[in-house]
Amino acid sequence: MRALLLAAGLGTRLRPITDTTPKCLVPINGTPLLEIWLNRLAEAGIEPLLINTHYLADQVKFFVEGSPFREKIHLAHEEVLRGTAGTLIENLEFFQGEDGLLIHADNYCLANFTAFELAHKNRPLGCLMTMMTFRTNEPSSCGIVELDESGVVIGFHEKVENPPGNLANGAIYILSAELLEKLSLDLCNVQDFSTEVLYRFKGHIFSYETSDVFMDVGTPERYEKANNIRGLKI
Repeated sequence: MRALLLAAGLGTRLRPITDTTPKCLVPINGTPLLEIWLNRLAEAGIEPLLINTHYLADQVKFFVEGSPFREKIHLAHEEVLRGTAGTLIENLEFFQGEDGLLIHADNYCLANFTAFELAHKNRPLGCLMTMMTFRTNEPSSCGIVELDESGVVIGFHEKVENPPGNLANGAIYILSAELLEKLSLDLCNVQDFSTEVLYRFKGHIFSYETSDVFMDVGTPERYEKANNIRGLKI
């Protein structure tokens, strides 16, 4: 399965760390975040990979050129950021008409991608994508999802006070070929995946909950917390 890793963001909340280092390369216990992603995906046999770049793109290019996975990686540079959906739509041909992964690669994630892919293959009839979810201790700061008895998403609550639960959207999706085709035909001008795409498919999104480490490292406080997790294979 092919994967698109969104890695072009400015990382403004993580300043001053990201003044000189792109967010996708900040180290977690000494290992660049993007390297963690590449290792996890390789373990699951997910390839090739497409990574978009923008902010401090030369650093990302240099990192990729020195990676053992460089032959499996394509870079898509954006002089102007296209947005999460805009990047996906611009690169739909990369998926070659098959299901594919869309990953917001600025999270620290140790999920089992083999299990995630299996869940997608066994998703309920009518579901066009599978969303990775995780339990959070800060539900009011996350996008919380509601599920029906089959694990299908029936509601979204984006950073609201007292949301109904603590099951959060991890912003990692396996998109069916059917959904990718719909994007090319009906939603070709959208820019943001979360606000302009997801809600249109409510009732057609299967949820896979990971119990492995999943953390937003977008603020200095959360970044420090991630670096204090010890003894984990990454």
